[in-house]
Amino acid sequence: MKPNLFNNSIAEIAISYSSRIKASDRVQITRSEHADSLFREVFPSLEHKEYFFALYLDRSNRVLGSYMISSGGITGTVVDPKLVFQAGLKANATSVILAYNHPSGQTTPSEADISLTKKLVNAGNILEMPVLDHLIIAQQGYKSFADDGLL
Repeated sequence: MKPNLFNNSIAEIAISYSSRIKASDRVQITRSEHADSLFREVFPSLEHKEYFFALYLDRSNRVLGSYMISSGGITGTVVDPKLVFQAGLKANATSVILAYNHPSGQTTPSEADISLTKKLVNAGNILEMPVLDHLIIAQQGYKSFADDGLL
């Protein structure tokens, strides 16, 4: 019998993803309008504070699920790239679409928004989970980084 060198002081890590939706019934995203529509269903609000969400996709661009990465204040929210891809890895996603809202109603990305997007695109490429799009959502519209060539 082997002696227990760590005296049971190592925590167990549990990783899970659960879906009751058959693959053939999952929503497929083929345009930024589809992603905008789905994000509007999961965002708690577009006006009162900023949220950052991800939609994780399979190889056919069918949605495996959504995940709220962060919730912030009126003018910003903190996004940790590790958290963005952690949930996607749990779901065995092959790509991701990102979105956050601007409570001001403006959809023009700031330099910080563009910098964050580049960081997330680079991380996604390393993990072989590409960022297909990044949306800025406002009450009266949205901006797609992919449609505007900003990815």
